[in-house]
Amino acid sequence: MNGFERRALEIKDRIKENTLKMLSTCSVKQIRIADIAGEAGVSQVTIYNYFGSKEALIREVFRDYFQKNMDEFEEVVRGSSSLKEKIEYIIFQKKQTSHSFHPSVIAELMKDDPEIRDFVQQNYEERGVPMMVEFITKSKASGEISEGISIETVILYLNMLNDSSHRLLESTQYSANQEKLVEEMVQVFFYGICGPESQK
Repeated sequence: MNGFERRALEIKDRIKENTLKMLSTCSVKQIRIADIAGEAGVSQVTIYNYFGSKEALIREVFRDYFQKNMDEFEEVVRGSSSLKEKIEYIIFQKKQTSHSFHPSVIAELMKDDPEIRDFVQQNYEERGVPMMVEFITKSKASGEISEGISIETVILYLNMLNDSSHRLLESTQYSANQEKLVEEMVQVFFYGICGPESQK
């Protein structure tokens, strides 16, 4: 990579970093190219030259962020962490995403951008589901998850926890004690609301 290419890559990365930062506080419709240019310290023409449009820029930012999260997810679920740590990660993952994007952004993109919708669906089917199946299968083989519970039921339950945790962790009622809430949700995942046999 020569000096010109390196400089161009640095500018593109700066534009994308500032766009991601803006997406944490603004909806897609609220963001203007002029605002992005001002934050990134470049001209609007530069943004159009590199990305073509605001929509294409936001699409690339979302794809990069999504891929990074998928890579991290794969590293965690296929890594040497305990089952408890992996479950905590799955519960927390949506919370991390919610802090990176304004609440309306993902809904906007999934509704208004067919490319993003297809991209997310394809990654979910081709990477997300196989990773979860592998993770659960290994956990069942090691005795960490009951053989009597189907893979589909475990995935459904994890999705329910994930969706519920997103709403609860965003609530001001739980903001001061998020770690305790996640710990309790993990306990419920493993033992239900009655706790382990040893505590009865």
